[in-house]
Amino acid sequence: MAMRITRSTSAFSLIELLVVIAIVSLLAGILLPSISAARESGRIAACLSNQRQMALGWAGYGIDHKDRVMPLAYWSAADIGSGPVVYWWGASTSPAVDHDRGFLTPYLDSVHGPRTVYECPSQAWGTYRPQGPAKRPTSTYGYNGYYLSPAKTPGWGERIGFRPWRRHFEIRRPSDLRVFADALLAGSTPSNTALLDPPHLFDGTDWTVNEYPTTAFRHLRPRDGPGLCASARADGGATTDRGLPQWGVSSSTYIASIGIDNDPRYVPDWREWSPRR
Repeated sequence: MAMRITRSTSAFSLIELLVVIAIVSLLAGILLPSISAARESGRIAACLSNQRQMALGWAGYGIDHKDRVMPLAYWSAADIGSGPVVYWWGASTSPAVDHDRGFLTPYLDSVHGPRTVYECPSQAWGTYRPQGPAKRPTSTYGYNGYYLSPAKTPGWGERIGFRPWRRHFEIRRPSDLRVFADALLAGSTPSNTALLDPPHLFDGTDWTVNEYPTTAFRHLRPRDGPGLCASARADGGATTDRGLPQWGVSSSTYIASIGIDNDPRYVPDWREWSPRR
């Protein structure tokens, strides 16, 4: 009599399948934030590298211009006549941006546009409203012209132009002074800005709180707190600062200033300013 051999086949039951799905979901929930944080850490490293390169170019400009620091912009008729404003990154003229006119351009081995040294990887093209008639990429970093080149800083030059245009050897506390930093101008859709403005502004007689600061704490922003701001110092180094609530930084408002005073990071001699005579 022939024997019948039966083979049992195993299969996932519904309960087992649900358990596997739950485990995979749990692992994904654990790993994805870590992967996201690692990617953002990479973007911070790239941002710091960008700003170190810009600080090196800024120092090179000083060497070629008798130790005079780079201006933020040529904006007055005395400098440009009827032409467009020329910023440290170039000139915005419709329909294009002329980066070749930028003061930093000769000192940076970089092209211009998205994903270049002028753009913070955490504030990519398309995440902000570009300023200027060309509406094309310029930079998502701000320059501290308020202290370094007051008369060559559009928007403020007429009021603070009596202050000296600095030379490198005159800079106080270069290891603290911010030259470049992540920058943005608040709005329903934030705008990029070429200016790194201090927490207090001089009105000709006194200092008032800056209601529209430009320092952006956009890196590693948690849901319940402020993120980091990357910046380059006058000594050539680059660093990050974690925003604090007392600076006006929160999870919803990530544009403020590093600290509540102008010194030492923005305008180290601000307490010595006196009304214009």
